[in-house]
Amino acid sequence: MTRLIWLDEATPLPHPRSAPPEGLLAAGGGLSIARLTEAYSKGIFPWFNEGEPVLWWSPDPRMVLACADFKASRSLAKKLRQVGRGERAADARIRVTTDTAFAQVMAACAAPRAIQQNTWISPAIQSAYLDWHRAGAAHSIETWMDGQLMGGVYGVNLGGFFFGESMFSRASDASKLALAYLVNFLRARGIRHIDCQQQTGHLASLGARPMSRKDFLALLEAALQGDAPAWNPGQILQSGELAPTG
Repeated sequence: MTRLIWLDEATPLPHPRSAPPEGLLAAGGGLSIARLTEAYSKGIFPWFNEGEPVLWWSPDPRMVLACADFKASRSLAKKLRQVGRGERAADARIRVTTDTAFAQVMAACAAPRAIQQNTWISPAIQSAYLDWHRAGAAHSIETWMDGQLMGGVYGVNLGGFFFGESMFSRASDASKLALAYLVNFLRARGIRHIDCQQQTGHLASLGARPMSRKDFLALLEAALQGDAPAWNPGQILQSGELAPTG
């Protein structure tokens, strides 16, 4: 039986190879930017319920979306074509942006849902990732419809890798539009993979596939050799270009 390691602020996270397949390898410690950066660089992420100590995970296998494998359904592909034709217009009904509403996207991802009343995106998680956003590593993608925030995705970019955290939708395909634009944005900047953490049928339908922890860590190590791309607020175009807002 694997022994769970309890952390204080100064204790380094263990190597993820010490985790059992379900992934839990350590508990405790805080959510400082330094700790989060250490964790993600090692392929580890926090996941815990409010009131619990911080729990640190590295599951085996790991769900990963290769940007080149992203699959749009027929209906989503049709909507992407419609949005793309008018995205540069001043009166475009649908726009996709990045880093213009990070806190709102996190709050929307944390809101109760019909099939899930509890959330792991606690106030402590929101505060920690908002700090990380202000430091330049955590980012959001927003789908706006008629000026209203209707869907989005948030995650973390370290080096040449993006770690997807959560998404929300208030209208049909709103979160999938955000993801599709994120994929193009990342590909335009040489980022080839999105960590999706855990396996779900929904992620599989979009092209994500399980990967062994060993292969995931090798992929991550290689991607972290490069610098993270410049990431400024603005409107994302389907080409992956960023058009300044305002």
